Amino acid sequence: MIDLPALGATGAFRASNRQTVTDVAGTALAELSLVPPLYVNRTMAALRRGSGMPADERADALIRAATLFATATIDGLTVEEYQYAVSRVGGVPISSVVAATTTVAERVAKAHSSVQYARPRGAVDNWRDPLTRTGRSVWTRRGDVFAVHAAGNHPGTHSIWPEALALGYRVAVRPSSRDPFTPHRLVAALRSAGFADDQVVLLPTDHAGADAVLRGADLGMVYGGEEVTRKYGEAATVLPQGPGRSKILITADVDWRDHLDVIVSSVSGHGGTGCVNTTAIFVEGDPAPLAEAVAARLSAAMPCLPPEDDKAVLPVQPVAVAKAIETYLLKKAAGARPWLGGDGIVGELGDGSAALMPAVHQLDDPAAPQAGMELPFPCVWIAPWTPEAGTEPLKNTLVLNAMTHDTQLIDRLLDEPTISNVYLGSQHTHWMDPSVPHDGYLADFLMRNKGVIRNGLPVPVGRH
Repeated sequence: MIDLPALGATGAFRASNRQTVTDVAGTALAELSLVPPLYVNRTMAALRRGSGMPADERADALIRAATLFATATIDGLTVEEYQYAVSRVGGVPISSVVAATTTVAERVAKAHSSVQYARPRGAVDNWRDPLTRTGRSVWTRRGDVFAVHAAGNHPGTHSIWPEALALGYRVAVRPSSRDPFTPHRLVAALRSAGFADDQVVLLPTDHAGADAVLRGADLGMVYGGEEVTRKYGEAATVLPQGPGRSKILITADVDWRDHLDVIVSSVSGHGGTGCVNTTAIFVEGDPAPLAEAVAARLSAAMPCLPPEDDKAVLPVQPVAVAKAIETYLLKKAAGARPWLGGDGIVGELGDGSAALMPAVHQLDDPAAPQAGMELPFPCVWIAPWTPEAGTEPLKNTLVLNAMTHDTQLIDRLLDEPTISNVYLGSQHTHWMDPSVPHDGYLADFLMRNKGVIRNGLPVPVGRH
């Protein structure tokens, strides 16, 4: 059994209340300490009093932490044992976990520099800059303590929140029971690299404790489904990270056959579990040939295997969970034309777990409600689109890949407020880079600009 204590402001804490973490077959793999709201309140108060750290030291510590995360034995787990645990508990294909380990490490190492992409060109990051003598904007934090209700669908989501540490925030992470291993490993690595216990903490807790984590912070980021968007959508201090509903649009001036590899990868890459995986494709003209081609590719290339198998590409869940997803899908798919998965998507593996096999359905109407569905496996809805339909079916999209030569249409897509990212041409929707916003830059939420002018005063001696 893997022991996962809380990592509080005074060190590791093993609570009397333990949650057993089971793998996709129901086998107990770890015990997670759940801390009560009182412990959360005390820890959040300690973060508020926490020690500071100069910017250059934070940058160096992040680089060290990245190396430790990717290579070191941490709390008794080698990197290979960590990756196996994530794969077996979350059902994420092991190849995706290995790739995410590298991605998280690279993003953490570059966090100090990558946050600068969000700084306005007219702003400086320190009031000591000579430009403030004549008046300048200074980029400053909106608060001191940042809380994260972490996602559990994919370890790569943990590549983002360390940017708050780079900006000087103290950070509290509430892990998901689907993947408590990645945030535990990352927080432990950050502490070993030089961040103090009162600068970054891990607080596994129940729902009451989760609310206390957010209350104790100045700002928070919360991952989840529709309920998260509804609960926090209007809160100025909470950044909700809900469904992505990423899409592809193919207009008549582009031959989709030239981009089939990108289309299929957008649907199925990394197990199809991410908010940046394509869930709907809109095509100008008859959607049937594209639906048939996508279904053929997915059925041929995605075998049902345990998640820890090097050749696994599909997500795996306990059989009961997989069957519940299947029942929901088949109910919602009524009236659509199934090209793949119409008879079910549960591929039982014989140990109490099941792979979620791909599904491809064709719709008759771009406004059909199914086009707005997002499920945690390679599931895509393919619908016809016309210029008269315009941008309406494409709204509420995290990533839209527009395969079109229509520059005026591209202008309208970029102007649409509910489309967060527009990729053009042969670029899969799950592509990400630190220099490119995900759902905006995190620093857009964490930082603000203050006007500063210093007229005739000397620059004090001292570190940033």
